[in-house]
Amino acid sequence: MSAATDQPLNDFTTSVSDLPWPLLQALAELADAPLTQIADRLRDATLPYLGSSALVIFTEDCTGRPQKKAGEEDIISRVSIAELDALRAALSDETPWFGEAEIGGKPRPVLAVTYAPSHALLVLTDPQAAPGQKDPAQTDRLDVVTYLWRIAARRIQEKVADAPPSYLLESRAASAERVRVTAELTDLHSTTLETLLAALRSSSLDDAAARSTVTDLTAKALVGLRILSDRTTDLVEEPVANAFERLREDLRPLTRFSGIEVEFIEPPLNGRALPGEVAHAARAIVRGLALAMMEQPEVSRVRTQWDCDGENLLINVRDDGRGALTADAPSISRLDRRVQALNGRLRIDVMPGWGADVFVTLPLDLPVRPAGDVAGWNLAARELEVLQHLVAGHRNRTIALSLGISENTVKFHVRNLFRKLDVGSRTEAIALAHSHGLR
Repeated sequence: MSAATDQPLNDFTTSVSDLPWPLLQALAELADAPLTQIADRLRDATLPYLGSSALVIFTEDCTGRPQKKAGEEDIISRVSIAELDALRAALSDETPWFGEAEIGGKPRPVLAVTYAPSHALLVLTDPQAAPGQKDPAQTDRLDVVTYLWRIAARRIQEKVADAPPSYLLESRAASAERVRVTAELTDLHSTTLETLLAALRSSSLDDAAARSTVTDLTAKALVGLRILSDRTTDLVEEPVANAFERLREDLRPLTRFSGIEVEFIEPPLNGRALPGEVAHAARAIVRGLALAMMEQPEVSRVRTQWDCDGENLLINVRDDGRGALTADAPSISRLDRRVQALNGRLRIDVMPGWGADVFVTLPLDLPVRPAGDVAGWNLAARELEVLQHLVAGHRNRTIALSLGISENTVKFHVRNLFRKLDVGSRTEAIALAHSHGLR
């Protein structure tokens, strides 16, 4: 081989050695991350560029587990949906924001970044430094962190879109349990606060100014509690009209650039609210059907219609092509698996020369799981005993006395349960256990 031939190889070797291999490795691991590890992988990837005490992802794509967290336990165990929602509402665009916000029950320095396609939020607590005009290196590091976040947010969208049946069922169970617990807390605190209001308004109290001040504060607390309850419900239930409007927004780019007309037949305004997973899956299914139909020749119009019979979401998507779409097409098979994951049905009627008509039925209620379907969790015998006590509503002290172990040992088993079940609270662990038949 001549020197002239060797030169490009030498240049190539030099350029490869100069590549940022740690960053590329982090990108590869992040792009391959399962949902259960996405927060840990993202934190590992960002730490070399922007240190932080904790990382929190807030995404409504995962309605049963809207938070994904990594870092200091004292922070990630206390952060709430209300705190994250308030922080996200204060951000106007995807520009990284540095400031102070209440996270984990107290004000902390944070970096917050949103991801517009899914409205997801990334929060890094106690970031080591904020970029300044005279520190371009720090600005570059922030750009890397933002880039990594966008990859993670997109990965979450993709994983939820292709979620297996077990994930969808468990997510719905956790969502339903969160609504139930929030409703109980709302009733409890509402009764307490309303009683307090009645006492403070009593004419037997002499200090009118104090009574007026406390009355106002208590009234505001009531309003805040109700808002929190409504917000939690919104995360796991979506009015059918709102869900359909979000579908229209999703498909608007197709109508704008494809030259194909998309007709929307709206559902009744008073239809039953959709569980979050059903609403999310329905939009993904219709998007997939619309794209598959538009790839056919001679399609000029696609019509989509939603309806609700009280027990099911009924979807119909039809094109005006030549009827070339088939049930065994890869795109349709993939969508059918998504429908089956929610215990639904997909039927396609092909009319040669007239187009394809696809009917999808998605049940709105959670299917019952067979009892004892927990082998996949790989729980030790003691961990399963602790889980059964949690399901029974027992606290750590009661579990310790019953099993003859210390409370610290119970806490150790509970932490292991959270990790193996991929949940962030006792409530979610109980909900997941219920969905697998444990009572």
